[in-house]
This record gives sequence, structure tokens and C-alpha cells, in this order.
Amino acid sequence: MTELLTAAQMRAIEQAAIESGDVTGLKLMERAGQGVVEAIFEEWPELKKTSHRAVVLCGPGNNGGDGFVVARLLKEWGWEVEVFLYGDADKLPPDAKVNYERWRAMGEVQSWDDDAIEDRLDESEHELVVDALFGTGLTRQMPDDMERMWHAFMPRVFSQPPADRPKYIAIDTASGLCSDSGRNLEGALPTDLSVSFHRAKVGHFLSPDGPPAGGVIWSGKIIVKDIGLEGSPRPRVGVKPPPMGAVGGCPAVPGKTVSLVDRPSLEVLKAGNHKYTHGHALILTGGPGKTGAARLAARGALRIGAGLVTLGCPQQALWEIAAHSTAIMCAPLDGAPGLNEKLQDDRLNALCLGPGMGMGADTQVMVLTALEAKRATVLDADALSRFERNPAVLFDALHQDVVLTPHAGEFKRLFPDIAEKLNAPATTGPAYSKVDATREAAARAGCTILFKGPDTVIADQTGRCAINSSAYERAAPWLATAGSGDVLAGFITGLLARGFAPMQAAETGAWLHTECALSFGPGLIAEDLPEELPKVFRALEL
Repeated sequence: MTELLTAAQMRAIEQAAIESGDVTGLKLMERAGQGVVEAIFEEWPELKKTSHRAVVLCGPGNNGGDGFVVARLLKEWGWEVEVFLYGDADKLPPDAKVNYERWRAMGEVQSWDDDAIEDRLDESEHELVVDALFGTGLTRQMPDDMERMWHAFMPRVFSQPPADRPKYIAIDTASGLCSDSGRNLEGALPTDLSVSFHRAKVGHFLSPDGPPAGGVIWSGKIIVKDIGLEGSPRPRVGVKPPPMGAVGGCPAVPGKTVSLVDRPSLEVLKAGNHKYTHGHALILTGGPGKTGAARLAARGALRIGAGLVTLGCPQQALWEIAAHSTAIMCAPLDGAPGLNEKLQDDRLNALCLGPGMGMGADTQVMVLTALEAKRATVLDADALSRFERNPAVLFDALHQDVVLTPHAGEFKRLFPDIAEKLNAPATTGPAYSKVDATREAAARAGCTILFKGPDTVIADQTGRCAINSSAYERAAPWLATAGSGDVLAGFITGLLARGFAPMQAAETGAWLHTECALSFGPGLIAEDLPEELPKVFRALEL
């Protein structure tokens, strides 16, 4: 797993390294500037071959100090560089002030002037614009006097081909973007490349306004540069939650970082043994004509490695199920009494309820009956929405071996107050994020929650949290198709049957779900996802 950091966590790591004597703040700033220039030349090698022109926009904090380093290094490379400073040079932090003076020995620092900056951006001979204004340090919306500059940026980035305009680079995060939540604090500057340090930030992988928006669209491509903090002392105590903001502040878990879900270990591949050693999953269906969602889930559970999968269906849907099933077994199962009787078989170690079950009273009773059995359980779709009127009834029955898999609408039905905070306009940071919302919901429910989306967030009741990102090089827009979520529920159920812990099953299932979509490509429909798993598994072995 790749660690992601909030702005406060990154500051604490830097401060701990400085206090230990391992490094100075000035040295970290120099390394950051060097990392930005390296990233620029790696991304656009043609810029390294000869001199060019750049505009560097520096802010009033240490992000501006990084910008002065970048300007100096480009100048030393032979570039023509213009530097603009927003704010008072006399009020710069000490390290930034040192680099301000170093740059002044080489070139001019121009005062902030919207007209002058707009004129520079209109000049096509500028190959590079560096945003070193605020980075992760911004905790309020962009100043009003930057509005004209923002409007100057927008048409260039979004309406012109990249070859016909300058490249836009952000140091750490695009200014105006909340680095903890990915939310646009009303004025984020879009960019082609964001160069972050030590670790990427949580907000780089969140899309709070829906795809493609939020941190994902504003950040361009993410490159992370090492600035020598590996092996440095970590803070002795957890990072304190950030202060209360415009939307109620973040209920951040002190010291707990967020992980970016990576490819799973080879543990996900089956290694012999009897079929019952890989578990037996029971997936409940709806009535006649409504069994398709559960059949998709069942196919996903079987393909991902569950030893056996049974579809439990109403008696009148038995023939429909049987006509579509071969390796998947089917069993007539009417109502809670039938489910309770079926669960007398202890070999049924993983359950999935919700896809296609409908919103009738029987669904609620069946869910509560399943939860009483204390088996590993996935609740999706109708099994969640059925409790909209009284979510507490569900929460009282949940246990730590349950995984809830809501999309945004289902999340709002179960957690309306949390969803309201998440959807409220953000003008200050750190803003309330999807990570905060999922963690808060998981703590309330007492189980693992997988909050679906292109920025799927997974959290358990302890505060552990991960993001499965379907963005950047893993963008998989084809997953926006009917039945995709049912297959994901099946993937997680199959992994639970195999003995994976709930959080691990959710993370692994989500990663494989995205990987199957990437493997198949455009034209994907839900039925294709389970059938792509063998190819994905073979690739993992290489």
C-alpha cells in the first residue's frame, strides 16, 4: 500500500526531521525545487535540450520559497525566467526569504499585477508557468484579487491543445485546491503536472464534485519526488485533527494515514486444496425477472475464487436461476425462515444480500436474519436502501465482519447528516472530505464501508482507510455501467468466503474490479468483468 498524507501530517513529518537535526528546512526547500525541475525535464525532455522562457508565480509562504528555487535552477540552466510575488517580501518565512534573496541576486522579483501576468500568459513564447502560490498551505478560498488571473488560466488549459500553450506546473498541489479533500476552494488553478514531495496528498485522489472533478482534474499528472525524508523520525504523537472549518471541520483520526490501494499480493491466487477450503458463498436473489443482479454477483464470487457459490432464490424464481446457472448452484429459499434453515449449514461462511432483492418488507427481515448468523456479509443496493427510514435498526444489527458497499445515493439514505456535511459548499480548509465521511460512517456502523465512485474510499471501524483510485493511469470510465456494482459485491463476497478479512477483501476486490475494466477496455458491460479475472490473475503472476 502506498501511503497518502494530509497537509498536517506532512508538516509534522518535516518538523520531526528538522528537530532531530537530520535536515534543515532550507535543505528541504532546495531538494523540493530540484525535484520540480527534475520532474519537468522527465515529463518534457525537449525542454532540457535548450533554453526556454518561464513564468514563476510565488506566494507568501514556503511554497513560494520552493518557487524561488525553481526559478534560480531554471535560470542557471539558461532559461529566461520572470518571477511574480504575491504578498510582502518582508513577511516571507525565513527559509523562503533566503531563497527570495538568492533569486534577487540573479533576477528581478515583480510585484503582483494581474494585468502584467495576464499579458505574460498571452505571450505564446512562454513554455512554462509554475504555480508556487499556496500549495498545501491554503486554508481559505483564493483571494479576490486573483480572480482575473484564474480566468486567464482557465481558457488556456481547457480550450487550447497542449502543444499550443504553455505547460502548467503546480508545486505540491494546485493552488486553490484543498490538499486534504480534493475540494476546490473557489478558485483552484488547473495544471498539467503536480509535483508533490515525499508522498502524494490525499486530495490528489479524491473527486468530490463527481468525475472528472475535484483533485483529480485540477492536479493533472502526479509525480512524487523524494526530498530525503525516508527513514527520518516520525512524529512521536499522532497529528492532531485540523481546526473546525466552514463545514464542521474534519473528524480526522489522529496519526492514521490513508493508503492508496496497490496491486494485491499473490495471496489472491488460489493454491490448491479442497473446494471447501476456499469457502462457500450464499447470495440471495430477487423474484422472477429480478435475478440478474444477484447472478452477476455470484459469477464474480465464483471467478474470484470462492470454492462454491449458491444462489438462494424464491421458489418461483428457481427455474429462471437454473436456466442461467451451471457451476453456480441454486436453492429455493423463501423468506427469513428459509434463510434461517439454510444457515444451519456452517459451511456457508460468506453472505451477500441486496442486488435485485427489492424494497419489500421481506428484504429487511432477511437482512436482519442474515446478520444474526454473524457470518462474513456484504450488504449492497436494496439491502441498504430498505433501511432509509430507520438506519438505526440496521446499525444495531451490524457486526465487524460486515462490508457495506453504498454508492453516493445509498450512502445518503443511511447517513443523511454525514452526506449533508460532505455535500456542503467548501470555502475553507481542511474541508470535510470523502475520507472523513467514510471513516465517520464506518465508526457509526461498526463495520467496513466501501463508498463507491471513481475515488472509492474504504474504511473500517478502527479508522483504517484506503482509496482505490480509478483515475490518472487507472482511469476506467467504462465501469459506469449497469451491474458493475453487483459484480464488485460478488468479488468482495468471494474473497470473504476465502477467508480474507473484511477490509482486505474490500480493498482487493475494488482493485481487481478496476483492473478488469482496464484489461477489457471500452465497450465493457458488467458481464465482462468476471470473465476478465483469469487474464488479470495471470498478469499478477508475472
